[in-house]
Amino acid sequence: MISVLETPRLILKPLELSDAEAAQALFPRWEIVRYLAARVPWPYPSDGVRRFYEAEALPAMARGDAWHWSLRLRTDPGTLIGCISLERGEEDNRGFWLGLPYQGQGLMTEACDAVTDYWFDVLGFPVLRVPKAVANAPSRRISEKQGMLRVCGGEREYVGGRIDAEIWELTAELWRKRREVPERNA
Repeated sequence: MISVLETPRLILKPLELSDAEAAQALFPRWEIVRYLAARVPWPYPSDGVRRFYEAEALPAMARGDAWHWSLRLRTDPGTLIGCISLERGEEDNRGFWLGLPYQGQGLMTEACDAVTDYWFDVLGFPVLRVPKAVANAPSRRISEKQGMLRVCGGEREYVGGRIDAEIWELTAELWRKRREVPERNA
């Protein structure tokens, strides 16, 4: 069972098939997909989200191999604004997308902090690794804010083509040190 997660501004609800229609309305935009893995089809099919949920996301959640959440504003919990996921694997443990009207407000940083806590504290994994297109500056800034380190580079296939990429890494130990609240001197 995947937990509902909350941040100051967001509710992260475990993904459901009923989320597909709302996601389909927001997701297929070049600005959102160009730096996603090349396995995402482009042009995006009109039933692409539903097919992805049915064939990949929901079965992986049921097996315990992936954890997917829809993102919703606390002020409007009925509206899906994006998605974030965690997956078992060596180099690709977290992915996300956010609808264009919601970008640039720090919302994805909040969501990433919540799922990173989940990765380390609930699931118990020792290392989180995420690939990034070098050109995807907003995504790279989130990794920097979280204290992740670039561990290797190269090229990868993205929807937008073969481009320079990096693998960013964060250990549970480093994450916990960054999340500690310093004690106040009395």
